Amino acid sequence: MFYKKPIKNILIACEESQTVCKEFRKLGFNAFSCDIQESSGGHPEWHFKEDIFKIIENKGGVLENGKTHYIDGEWDLMIAHPPCTYLAVSGARWYYHPDDKDLPLEERRPHPKYPNRAKDRKDAIEFFLKLANANIKHIAVENPIGIMSSEYKKPSQIVHPYFFGDKASKATCLWLKNLSLLEPTNMVEKGEFIELSSGKKIAKWYSDAFTKAKSEDERRRLRSKTFQGMAEAMAKQWSKDIE
Repeated sequence: MFYKKPIKNILIACEESQTVCKEFRKLGFNAFSCDIQESSGGHPEWHFKEDIFKIIENKGGVLENGKTHYIDGEWDLMIAHPPCTYLAVSGARWYYHPDDKDLPLEERRPHPKYPNRAKDRKDAIEFFLKLANANIKHIAVENPIGIMSSEYKKPSQIVHPYFFGDKASKATCLWLKNLSLLEPTNMVEKGEFIELSSGKKIAKWYSDAFTKAKSEDERRRLRSKTFQGMAEAMAKQWSKDIE
């Protein structure tokens, strides 16, 4: 008697671009993206525009195209990209009042432009941890270098787009549960950098996100994008772990 293996269910959390989702779809997996924002990847029929934890618990919900879909079985793998605004080291300078930089941390006042930064960071940490501890067998949580190395634990590995064929430098931390470390597929140059007036050097693609974006929303999307080579590596390598 011929037995057909069930198709594995993949959930890409906090992904409106659908970059990773589409790579799993190419390999024949039942993959869906999920974000509270509308998808920009061109496939609303694969996108849950709902709270991620409702989608996890209910094993589906209302898709962006208005149809309802529930998976058969369980979520086999979740790759999560929680927002990094309040977790990345690059945002630390907005946490305390600039006039208090020489004071002990406990004596510093909140930044005048961002008085709710402490609560926002607390909420972001809780969101990250809830994703990392979700009841799914295989999990990968992605974020830039930030406070989760101390608030949670050190990442399983740190990779860059130039490990996978894209000439760009972007330190990407991966916290992995029942997944293999990502193996580099095509090591290339680190890409172009520009030097700021302060003397600090940053990747040109990251600088372009600030100078060329026409809105704050576009700027955020450009800064948080998953590069194509890394998305392909995630799909091809981690799919072997769940089969």
